[in-house]
Amino acid sequence: MSTLRSLSIAAARDGLARRDFSAVELVEAHLEAIEAAGDLNAYITVTADVARARAAAADDRRRQKETRGDLDGIPIAIKDLFCTEGVRTTAGSHILDGFVPPYESTVSAKLRDAGAVMLGKTNLDEFAMGSSNVTSHFGAVKNPWGPRDGKDLVPGGSSGGSAAAVAARLCLAATGTDTGGSIRQPASFCGIVGMKPTYGRCSRWGIVAFASSLDQAGPMTRSVQDAAIMLQEMAGYDDRDSTSAPIEVGALEQAAVAGDIRGLKVGIPVEYRFDGMSGEIAALWQKGIEILRARGAEVVDVSLPHTRYALATYYIIAPAEASSNLARYDGVRFGLRVKADSLDEMYEMTRGEGFGAEVRRRILIGAYVLSAGYYDAYYLKAQKVRSLIAGDFTLAFDTVDALLAPTAPSDAFAIGEKMDDPITMYLNDVFTVPTSLAGLPAISLPAGLSGRGLPLGLQIIGRPFDEATVLRIAGALEADAGFEPLPVRDDG
Repeated sequence: MSTLRSLSIAAARDGLARRDFSAVELVEAHLEAIEAAGDLNAYITVTADVARARAAAADDRRRQKETRGDLDGIPIAIKDLFCTEGVRTTAGSHILDGFVPPYESTVSAKLRDAGAVMLGKTNLDEFAMGSSNVTSHFGAVKNPWGPRDGKDLVPGGSSGGSAAAVAARLCLAATGTDTGGSIRQPASFCGIVGMKPTYGRCSRWGIVAFASSLDQAGPMTRSVQDAAIMLQEMAGYDDRDSTSAPIEVGALEQAAVAGDIRGLKVGIPVEYRFDGMSGEIAALWQKGIEILRARGAEVVDVSLPHTRYALATYYIIAPAEASSNLARYDGVRFGLRVKADSLDEMYEMTRGEGFGAEVRRRILIGAYVLSAGYYDAYYLKAQKVRSLIAGDFTLAFDTVDALLAPTAPSDAFAIGEKMDDPITMYLNDVFTVPTSLAGLPAISLPAGLSGRGLPLGLQIIGRPFDEATVLRIAGALEADAGFEPLPVRDDG
C-alpha cells in the first residue's frame, strides 16, 4: 500500500507543509487505489479531472507560500447526498437520473473553499434509508473487512460508501449524514471514526433531505483528531438553513488531542444493557469503562427510561418526514420521467419505477401515520415521546459530562442476510437512534475486534453543542484502545 494512502489528515497536512510530497501526488495515489478497488463499489461517481485540477491549484498556492488551511490539498470523498455544482448527484436513487445540480451544498462548499480535494461521490442507501448500504440503485457496497465465511459483508448504512472508502484508504476522509445512526453505525462496521454533530451544527442546505428534523452532516475519518479537523471546516452558521445554529464552534482539534479527562464524569445508560446483548459487545463496553477510569474519569450509571420507545418513535417520525420530503419527486421538474397517457399515471409510474422497495415502504408508512384519523394516534404521540426521550438526556447531563455506550449491537453481517426482515434490520440502530431524536453530538470510534476479526465500535454522547468534550473523551479512549484500523480480509 502506498505510504501516502496510509497517512492521517494531520500527517498529510504536515507533509504537504514540509513539501515532502505534493497534493497532486497525494491525489494520484488515491485515484489509482479507487480504480484498483472498484469491486467495493464505494464510489458512484469518480471526479478525477476535478480532483487533479484542485490538487494542482493547492500546489500552486503552496509554491506562492499561501494556504487555505488544514485541508488544503487533502483528498476527500463526498457522500452522494450532498449537491455538488456541475457533478451529478443521485442520492443512490433511480429517480434522480440525470440530475446535475447548478449549486453546491453549504458543507461541500466550505470544504472546497478550505482547499479539500473532492475525489468523487460515494455510494449510499437510497435517499439515506437503510442500515446496510444494499438499497442503493447502484448496487451494494462491500465492506473492505470482508469477506467472512465466503460471504461479502455490508459496510453499514446509509453512509456505507463513505465508510468503506475511508477504511480501504480510497480517501483520507469523507462526509456522511446521520439521521438515525447513518454515520456512526457504518463507522463501527468498518473500523473508522464517525461523528454526528449536534443538530444544527452543520448546515443542511443543499443536502438531499430524508427527515428534516433529524438529518445532520458529519465527518468520517480514521482518527479522532482528523474528525475534529474535518468538523472544524464543515461546521458553522448558515442563514440559508433555518435550523442552523449561530453558535461558535470552538477549537476542536486541540480538544481531540488534549488527552486529559481527569475529573470528567461519564455516564453509563443502564437501559442500554438489554437481555440478549452480545457478550462481545458487553466486554467491549466494559473495556471502554476501564480505560476511562484508568484515565481519571469518574464512571457512573445513569437512567434513560424512555429509551425503550426510541426505535418505535423514530420509525414513525422519520418516515413521516420522508413522505413529505419525497413528494417533490414527481417526474416533472428533474430526474426520471416515465412516459404515460395521463399526468396522474405519469406520477404513479415515475415514482413506482424510480423509488426502490425500502423507500416505497417508508413513504407508505409515513403517509399512513400522517393521514386523517391516525395523525394524533401515531405522529403526534411520537413527537410527545420524542420530547420525553430528549428530557431523559437533559436530566442525565445534569450529573455527567458525557455518556459511553456501544455503537451497534453486532459486527458487520453478510450482504443480503437481513433483507427479508426489515424489523431486524431496523434494530441495528437501537443504540444510535435515541441520540438522534434528542439532537445530541455523538462520535463512534473503533475499540476492538469481534471473534470473527471484525471491528466493533463504542460511542461517546455529549451535551448539545459540546463537541469539544465528546472529542476530548474520544481522543483519550482512542489512545488506549489499541485498535489497528487497517482492514484484514479473510478470503477463505
